Amino acid sequence: MSKSKAPLPGMDDIIAFLNDNPGKVGKREIARAFHIKGDDRAKLKDMLKELKSSGKIEKSSGKKMVSTDALPETCPCEITGTDSDGELVARPLNWDKKTPKPQILITDLGRLRPAPKEGDLVVLKLTPKGKRFYHGKVVRRLSEKPNRVVGLFDTTSGKGGRILSVDRRLHQNYIVDRDHAGKARNGDVVIAEVLDSAFGSTARHAKVVEVIGRADAPRAASLIALHLHGIPTEFSEEALKQAEKSKLPDMKKRADLRDIPLVTIDGEDARDFDDAVFAEPDTDKKNKDGFHLIVAIADVAYFVRPHTALDDCAKERGNSVYFPDRCVPMLPEKLSADLCSLKPNEDRPCLAAHLWINKNGKLIRHKFVRAMMRSAARLNYHEVQKVFDGNLPEMNNDLRRHLSDLKSAYQVLAQARQKRGALELDVIEREIELDNKGQVRSITPRERLDSHKTVEEFMILANVAAAETLEEYDVPAMYRVHEAPSAEKAVALQSFLATIGIKAGKLGKLQSDDLNKILDKVRGTPRAAMVNKLVLRSQSQARYSPENLGHFGLALERYAHFTSPIRRYADLLVHRGLISALKLGNDGLIDEDGDLTADLEDLGDHISATERRAAAAERDAEERYLSAYLKDRIGERFGGVINGVSRFGLFVTVDDIGAEGLIPISSLPNDYYVHDEERHRLFGSSTGNTFELGEHVFMTLAEASPITGGLLFHILTNGQNKRPANKPKKQNKRKKDKKGARRSKRK
Repeated sequence: MSKSKAPLPGMDDIIAFLNDNPGKVGKREIARAFHIKGDDRAKLKDMLKELKSSGKIEKSSGKKMVSTDALPETCPCEITGTDSDGELVARPLNWDKKTPKPQILITDLGRLRPAPKEGDLVVLKLTPKGKRFYHGKVVRRLSEKPNRVVGLFDTTSGKGGRILSVDRRLHQNYIVDRDHAGKARNGDVVIAEVLDSAFGSTARHAKVVEVIGRADAPRAASLIALHLHGIPTEFSEEALKQAEKSKLPDMKKRADLRDIPLVTIDGEDARDFDDAVFAEPDTDKKNKDGFHLIVAIADVAYFVRPHTALDDCAKERGNSVYFPDRCVPMLPEKLSADLCSLKPNEDRPCLAAHLWINKNGKLIRHKFVRAMMRSAARLNYHEVQKVFDGNLPEMNNDLRRHLSDLKSAYQVLAQARQKRGALELDVIEREIELDNKGQVRSITPRERLDSHKTVEEFMILANVAAAETLEEYDVPAMYRVHEAPSAEKAVALQSFLATIGIKAGKLGKLQSDDLNKILDKVRGTPRAAMVNKLVLRSQSQARYSPENLGHFGLALERYAHFTSPIRRYADLLVHRGLISALKLGNDGLIDEDGDLTADLEDLGDHISATERRAAAAERDAEERYLSAYLKDRIGERFGGVINGVSRFGLFVTVDDIGAEGLIPISSLPNDYYVHDEERHRLFGSSTGNTFELGEHVFMTLAEASPITGGLLFHILTNGQNKRPANKPKKQNKRKKDKKGARRSKRK
């Protein structure tokens, strides 16, 4: 008599088993536990696939599985910082599941004032907005983190002193008793430990634990930003030792690219050179008018092996951080400025992408090799642009011919970019130049030359090829993902655009083509800067994820950062993935057990957070440098554009300089102003004066604080759409001007 087969478990049985054995079991263990054999294994596989697609289970590490549970409607959470838009983000407290922590964006502070800061514990009411993503409303504060504060030490009040936080969002003073002042002097920037307040006292006390430097020192801005945002600045002793012992590899199993005239093209003040490019017409007759490109990237993976001290430091930092006066590198200088820097006429190991495009700019095939290269020249963008424009006759003919091929290949790629509908935002970035003493010499808009765009398009193509290769070989990848605007943001943008007569796409859904049409309509008009800013704000935040969600802004189905492993840990992971996929060495993407790393979710969250941290610190330092640049110009008249409207005032961008400041609502012409959120304007209920997004205004500088980076202005112009107040109706007839704006009848 044959032995009867065990019945298949139900889905609830599987979830219960996973809950009893969190992170310990995979398909094999489940089959063994429920005595599933033979053909029933295929049925089990289908059940697990269905559970995964429904979000009830997911992979944890390796091939292990865990059940997933949604967060409760109200949940205790910890504030972990801010995103690139300055919005608070949080994580659930006491998260003990093996799955990655859900992401929480705080969209409503409720009645909580002052706003919570990093480290505070709060109860949030959560609204799910996608897989492991929530919006949170603050219900109440549980506790404040007894954290450290970076601030200005001031002794003018006597009795020890006080500390004013350099974070202008906090508006917090801390009392420092004499025996807690240490060696701090008046005007020092210090790090202080926040102490418990005395019983019955509302004042907060602090103890100075470190003096950073003088507040009026020329390079204080970036020093403050480093400490305020917790940027790691010291490498471990073991990491430094590993870097110093590093040596160049030999040619064993490496392709020889040393005779190919690869060149590096960077800014004049570039601090690292980790990419080089080459282009030539394709000799394959089947690819007429096509090109063969090479993008060679420093082989950082050779020097920084997984699970070493160097790797730990690089992972902790996540990326390099750049300030006008300094760089905080992801890797020690021995690597970032020497062995991994593609210096002219010196042998350097690289991972190179051979890329073939047709006459329409389509990537038709690609190949990655581990190689040795020798840069033919270190060029800057302005030199290359001069050659593009037919100038710089002193450059040798071979190099000029090579740059001509680069330009021709770029023009083909640019046409392909336009055809696929990549988002073409026109957002001006500023460039801060310092003199030898660290003072601001000039602030100018950053140029966007064809030479910049050439390098950018070559890098994008290499990144696409890297993502395609990893996907083809089914190797875990760290994608650079950028999702389409959320329905809420799309509706908000479309609603505003409708008020200025622009229709944009299907309600609640925007394609990159829709946005480009909007930008084309306003290009060259007074509204161009405003609309570009709003389109930028409507975008989802780009991030790193092992799940391929595509790149909306570039209009690409798959994209992975490959081109800057010196300064981005994500790129180093991609290099390791390619090494594993193509069997280019034993230093590929492995975990501590020697297997391919299958779950990169947590790591993606981490390096996305370090990227946001770096961006916030860089922006913070820039604002302080700008305030220092303007501090001697109090009372001076400036023009500017309103780039934001809130219930407490107007945010403005100063003409030419690009500095941003606030016009408090109290400085506007005497009236009661209503915040029209949908139309992005403040409306005077008595006078009819309006101040709206994109409007050009004149103002005087009232306050500049280099220590916080804050700028305050007072308005000089009286707004638009003026009408006399309290006049009889017959004297208050209004008519529409040619643009449809309602205007009072002038006498």
